[in-house]
Amino acid sequence: MCGSTPSIVPDVAEDKASTGKAYVHVAVGLVVNASGQVLVTRRPAHVHQGGLWEFPGGKLEPGEEVQAGLTRELREELGIQVIAARPFLRVPHDYPDKSVLLDVWRVEAYRGRPRGLEGQPLAWYSPEALASLPLPAADRPIIQALQREKRSIISGSVPFTV
Repeated sequence: MCGSTPSIVPDVAEDKASTGKAYVHVAVGLVVNASGQVLVTRRPAHVHQGGLWEFPGGKLEPGEEVQAGLTRELREELGIQVIAARPFLRVPHDYPDKSVLLDVWRVEAYRGRPRGLEGQPLAWYSPEALASLPLPAADRPIIQALQREKRSIISGSVPFTV
């Protein structure tokens, strides 16, 4: 799991110059309902990875701390106010055209009812059912971590560290 030290977006121009790819730092929220289902949204068809399901969140602004970006993105996308969240996982992933770092946080408390403020469909899925959805490749490690976490809770074993 991630440490609790806030992350700041690195200098994107410097990263692009060194790798030739755009670098995108993304704050991702795992919003879980009382039944243990996780919220996912569908990306618009016209954007990168369009039409795929994803965990809500978005790109951090230059100099923005991850928790602040997560709070902003979930308010803008879903209309919810994050009350409490904790680091869950960091996922670096290289696509042909860009490198992403998904900074994944488990949203432990929020106010409001999630709704697609940008017109995006929303759905709730169990961690097991998420594996059957068409998702970006960078999201696959998140699903694996959610499934391991659930097995750990059910079996009573010691929590894992990624």
